[in-house]
Amino acid sequence: MFATLSEFFAEYGELLFDGTIDTLIMTTVSTILAYVIGLPFGVLLVISAKNGIHPNPVIHTILGGIVNIVRSVPFIILLVALIPLTRFIVGTSLGIPGAIVPLVITAAPFVARVVEQSLSEVDGSLIEAAQSFGSSTIDIIFKVLLVESLPSLVRGVSLTFITLFGFSAMAGTVAAGGLGDIAIRYGYQRYQYDVMIAAVILCIIIVQIAQVLGDIIAKAIDHQEK
Repeated sequence: MFATLSEFFAEYGELLFDGTIDTLIMTTVSTILAYVIGLPFGVLLVISAKNGIHPNPVIHTILGGIVNIVRSVPFIILLVALIPLTRFIVGTSLGIPGAIVPLVITAAPFVARVVEQSLSEVDGSLIEAAQSFGSSTIDIIFKVLLVESLPSLVRGVSLTFITLFGFSAMAGTVAAGGLGDIAIRYGYQRYQYDVMIAAVILCIIIVQIAQVLGDIIAKAIDHQEK
């Protein structure tokens, strides 16, 4: 039974607001750090590939193996397995800091594959033209690959954010809080279905905003390039 809106927000408004902020912090910080790690990995995968700028089967195989191994581990298992590493890095395995470390580690390989896919879509003739003009590898990476694939990379950021947003719900196992934790702790365990529904609605709204913003920015960039 739903309470009146005024009573509901008076009792749970602050809880839901704090949960929303916690979820956004976890997801946003993790997405940024995942790109700091995953973007270089993705670039290396592309340039070291068989048809890349500097083919290197050894480096490509090693990087690809690392990415595939980490991606194959379910997040909930990784979350528990990384507790000692998390404590070493941030001094605790609980709360938002305790959730960010495993979120970044599980997302970085995902980002690497997203970046690899985006860069691989760049027209090879553009790279050949840059090489014919004597462009260095760094110039080709920053002025051709990253620039030409920017709309796709922006969509990849949205995809990563949304993926991590879903994973953040499992972060409640390390007392990280967030909307997922509220939905489970109140809605499921305490049978307060109005709280669970409110948390789910907030999750849907945030995901839709992230997707729409990503599409708008990507289309704007693509339009400017054309």
